[in-house]
Amino acid sequence: MTGLTRVVHIIQNLNYGGMERLLADIVGRLDRSRFEPRVLCLQYAGRFASEIEGVAPVGVAPRYSRLSMLRPTGLAAVIRSYAPHVVHTHSGVWYKASLAARMAGVPRVVHTEHGRARPDTLPHRLLDGTAARRTHVVVAVSEALAGELRDRLLVPAERVVVIHNGVDTQRFRPRADAGRIRAEIGLTAGSTVIGSIGRLEPVKGYDVVLRAFGALPLAWRQGRDAALVIAGDGSERGRLQALAQELRIDDRVFLLGWRDDAEDLLATFALFTMGSRSEGTSVSLLEAMSSGVCPVVTSVGGNAHVLGPPLGHRLVPPEDHAALARAWQMAVQDDASRSRDGQLSRRRVIDAFSIDAMVRAYERVYAGA
Repeated sequence: MTGLTRVVHIIQNLNYGGMERLLADIVGRLDRSRFEPRVLCLQYAGRFASEIEGVAPVGVAPRYSRLSMLRPTGLAAVIRSYAPHVVHTHSGVWYKASLAARMAGVPRVVHTEHGRARPDTLPHRLLDGTAARRTHVVVAVSEALAGELRDRLLVPAERVVVIHNGVDTQRFRPRADAGRIRAEIGLTAGSTVIGSIGRLEPVKGYDVVLRAFGALPLAWRQGRDAALVIAGDGSERGRLQALAQELRIDDRVFLLGWRDDAEDLLATFALFTMGSRSEGTSVSLLEAMSSGVCPVVTSVGGNAHVLGPPLGHRLVPPEDHAALARAWQMAVQDDASRSRDGQLSRRRVIDAFSIDAMVRAYERVYAGA
């Protein structure tokens, strides 16, 4: 192992989500002749751990008291035992992990900001601004997010680097719908499936998505045997189930929980949609577009850049469920336009969001280039 740069990723957990998927891809694709990756979880390992453990060790830090935020000596000791050259923190652990890394004498601290919470409160900004001052490189996953870091957290521009998320375009490619998902949830072969994959948290705006589905005219929904299928889980699940009942759409809304079959889900979707209130560069959106699924998403964060000018007409304002519903209707009613935009989506990801380009960019950051 002599001569290798040891990189320790620190994250809350490895449960399903775009950030966790991204970490797994970075760890799995680093140049092993130059880098030795490890992963340290501060809460628990989670679902991605088994995938990562095949290529890198995954550890779980002991539980610490809340006061450890002020002086995380225990975490610093764990980091020191790994003897890393680089500590790479991810959203949710920045303040505590960056302080512990500096206490442990780590030569280089890198942080990736995957997206900002909404509302982005003053205490949150103050903590992250403090963490930024002890971080050598702050990676933003979109230009919009980089601007927030500079303007709202006052991170010096020379410390901010934009590295767009990337996805595996071979794994996520256009596929025929085998009908398995439809059979599982009781949909007909001709039903129109509006779909999404994401965390059920307020920032993701799935309440807006449900209200948009409820705003679709009943005759339109019935005429197309339309269904809304959402894969993912989170703190909002109970509230979303209650909202679906309140809107009287619960018989056509399917909340599937976490899934391991994103490729099959995407093959089922006529559209991929998001009602996000904030985004960095959504991995789920990239996977859908790489799979040739036409997107209809809110114009927040990095979404406009992901779609690019040719697909800008598929963006809608945030918090506007009526506009989202109209955009779905337009896309579903025009098969030729939707098919063309699915093809444009895949080309956009291949050209601008290569997973290999993303990993090589992180390698340059680790090396100090």
